[in-house]
Amino acid sequence: MTSQPTLTKPEDDPGKPGDPGTPGDSGLQAGLKNRHLSMIAIGGVIGAGLFVGSSSGIATAGPGILLSYALVGTLVVLVMRMLGEMSAANPTSGSFSAHADRALGPWAGFTIGWLYWFFWVVVLAVEATAGAAILEGWIPAVPQWGWALIVMVVLTATNLVSVGSYGEFEFWFAGIKVVAIGAFIVVGGLAVFGVLPGVDSDQAGLANLTEHGGFLPNGAGAILTGILLVVFSFMGSEIATLAAGESEDPQRAVTKATNSIIWRIGVFYLGSILVVVCLLPWDSKSITEDGSYVAALDSLGIAHAGQIMNFIVLTSVLSCLNSGLYTASRMAFSLGRRGDAPKSFARTTERGVPRTAILVSVVFGFVAVFFNYKFPDSVFLFLVNSSGAVALFVWLVICFSQLRMRKIIEAEAPEKLVVRMWLYPYLTWASAALIVFVLGYMLTDTEHDGRTTMLLSLLVAAIVLVIAVVKQRVAGRRAEDRDEIPAG
Repeated sequence: MTSQPTLTKPEDDPGKPGDPGTPGDSGLQAGLKNRHLSMIAIGGVIGAGLFVGSSSGIATAGPGILLSYALVGTLVVLVMRMLGEMSAANPTSGSFSAHADRALGPWAGFTIGWLYWFFWVVVLAVEATAGAAILEGWIPAVPQWGWALIVMVVLTATNLVSVGSYGEFEFWFAGIKVVAIGAFIVVGGLAVFGVLPGVDSDQAGLANLTEHGGFLPNGAGAILTGILLVVFSFMGSEIATLAAGESEDPQRAVTKATNSIIWRIGVFYLGSILVVVCLLPWDSKSITEDGSYVAALDSLGIAHAGQIMNFIVLTSVLSCLNSGLYTASRMAFSLGRRGDAPKSFARTTERGVPRTAILVSVVFGFVAVFFNYKFPDSVFLFLVNSSGAVALFVWLVICFSQLRMRKIIEAEAPEKLVVRMWLYPYLTWASAALIVFVLGYMLTDTEHDGRTTMLLSLLVAAIVLVIAVVKQRVAGRRAEDRDEIPAG
């Protein structure tokens, strides 16, 4: 019978935020202010996928895509509540990976940590390429690969300076996204109710929700397909819990981010998508041709709608790149601290920056960018598809970690349960069941490559899991050999 894991383990502690940093020694520092964490938490749920990927969801499910967003949004709220419970009790740069290590075992922390790192270095390439395409359209004298290189180098330098510089950049990137989407909701909402001065939109109105084939023009099954199309745009909600370990007041930051997730998803996702499907008929060709948000702005007669949205998307891309590099490096740092990655990953500069972890992450990001330009339909497509289901794997691991970690916290430090999962353990099990259902449904989706994504993601996960199990067994045998050596 194995002993129950403890709430904290010395070898896992990434160093207390605020400790004076010495190169390669003490760990991360508290360089993020509360305003940084607040905006990171808000901006984390507004990814470029919301602006770019929503059009395919609307075309597939019609106005019923609102139900798809509502279901996934509810799931994210529940998962974030579980993660908030664990992170508020024990803030750490490894977040759910460190919690899985303690609750489920080293194999779980190793597997989900490396899969999450893999996901974000691939995202670096995807976002760098998307941003470069926009910038090349504005300044064609610089080739697309040149813009991708410039963007990656600038944001790498930002992350290398200090965590405070990352926080400051993200504060303004996220701020622009929040203001832009807030303005879109207000302006669009006024147009829907016919009270926007100077705008005459005959197409706008709540009738668009039920006309043109009804609220579910393609049937109830389209809601499930819509879930597959929108679920990955929610990835990033958990970044605030990783960043909390480097904040002035980690527990307060995690609690605030967790408690505000409901209105953030409700306003930015459901609110903005509701405005889009009210401004235009869901089957309007402009939604698929121009993108949902550009088409909505065009319908209001707003000049240069395409360029305005390109600027907003570029801001979202830069925000995602900035956070992606930060997130990948902090996960690599945590893996290094736990012995699941080279020890050099856990070394920090005098400013508390894990320089090696950042550089290794960005190098793999550059390699992925190269594959995107050189082998877009083979190697890069494999990378994208094989990391596609990682979000769901992460959420599932969070569910099972919380089921075990709640008992550990209650036994060892019940006063740390400042954030509690609602209706524990019933909602946790319900969330896990829904995630498993979505994973299973992906295997039936051949139209939108869901099956390919799922199979390749499972393949990569299986490979990492095998490595984790072998590593754990080797470590166990070495420990047994050391115990057998006679003293003296």
